[in-house]
Amino acid sequence: MLTCKQATELMSQEQDRPLSLAERAGLRLHVWICAGCSNYRRQMDVLRAACRRFGSGGTP
Repeated sequence: MLTCKQATELMSQEQDRPLSLAERAGLRLHVWICAGCSNYRRQMDVLRAACRRFGSGGTP
């Protein structure tokens, strides 16, 4: 089982590279079990979407 530190590192890495099947499975399991990392993932998704809108000249 991944630690929270490992899980957040993988969440960051998946922005730059595809994760392996084992990494995806471990991350999915950890996020499913861990409320803190689940919240972190949602926050990253919101930030990513905001950056995309900003970068494309869209309104926030």
